[in-house]
Amino acid sequence: MAITPLMPVYPRCEVRPVRGEGVYLYGENGEKYLDFASGIAVNLLGHGHPHLTEAIQKQAATLMHVSNLYGSPQGEAFAQRLVDLTFADTVFFTNSGAEAVECAIKTARRYHHAKGNPHKHDLITFSNAFHGRTMATISATNQEKLRDGFAPLLPGFKVVEFDNLDAALAAVDENTAGFLLEPVQGEGGIRPASHEFIAGLRAVCDEKDLMLVFDEVQCGVARTGTLYAYEQYGVEPDIMASAKGIGGGFPLGACLATEKAASGMVIGTHGSTYGGNPLAMAAGQAVFDVVANEEFLANVRQMGERLRSALEQMIPNHDHIFESVRGKGLMLGIKMKTDSRAFVNWLRGQGLLTVAAGDNVMRVLPPLVIDEGHIKEFVEGLSAAAAQYEVPAAAA
Repeated sequence: MAITPLMPVYPRCEVRPVRGEGVYLYGENGEKYLDFASGIAVNLLGHGHPHLTEAIQKQAATLMHVSNLYGSPQGEAFAQRLVDLTFADTVFFTNSGAEAVECAIKTARRYHHAKGNPHKHDLITFSNAFHGRTMATISATNQEKLRDGFAPLLPGFKVVEFDNLDAALAAVDENTAGFLLEPVQGEGGIRPASHEFIAGLRAVCDEKDLMLVFDEVQCGVARTGTLYAYEQYGVEPDIMASAKGIGGGFPLGACLATEKAASGMVIGTHGSTYGGNPLAMAAGQAVFDVVANEEFLANVRQMGERLRSALEQMIPNHDHIFESVRGKGLMLGIKMKTDSRAFVNWLRGQGLLTVAAGDNVMRVLPPLVIDEGHIKEFVEGLSAAAAQYEVPAAAA
């Protein structure tokens, strides 16, 4: 059999969207889906949001790309906005989350190199993490499914158990550059780190002059109910990767850093052809116009609580399928008693879109613009689908 024109690296399902409107997707034959996957936490304003759409259309008609050889009024403006709203003093724009994490890794290593300590190049990372699909980001995980067949992997990463402070501290040695982690693991199963763990990492970084690097690609940009998840821990990272929701569906990422952390990132140390192009900046600005205010963030927290409590009330009715709910804001996961991937596939046929994750979890990642009616529609649809679902014999 001949290979498909699209390289066959995804097990693509039967859902074939051609149009989106608000929190709904429509297939090529008119099928309607309630989208509680959001393109894996990307479409945070839903589909066809008028402000985002208009901003992209206007910018596309004005100027899309010129390269980073020239000054960037658009990039400077959005970078300043991110600096004003976060811990960071400086920003490098990328086109994806993996690129943002790559830049974060380089920034952390370069900090020590510039200080005359090039041997400090190892980042301590954590089990079940997902940082992307590039060579460096798969080398930073212990997930064999991501790494199989791509040896030799890159040196410079040491993986220990997530949320285990003792293990993290025990891994620190003379070659350690810092820690790289998701404050709330996404692909790993919607697992928020404990406050003690995050605070302990910050303390040892301060004590030993190490870099605390957060990957907020999935949990950032209002998803957890604060602009970035680190705010809920009372701890600031030195470097942070952001992407997914930051462009609302337009490919955009960012690596944010303090002045100290970025002290080694000088002319010639990093670059990107498309990174920070005017079209991407227009998308990012439009997203932040909507989400970067307390009223919007408070609504995300409120809708998150409503969704969580509705799910918790439903679970006992189907306790042979569902176990519990976890997460923050509108980044929720339902721990399953049956295979989460099989159930997610079944839900698609019932018109509900969710995402599977590690630890046998179903991710519930709706657009951040959902209302009470959407929550009711989702939970009622989920309950009806669960009532009809036949648990495979092996999993029963």
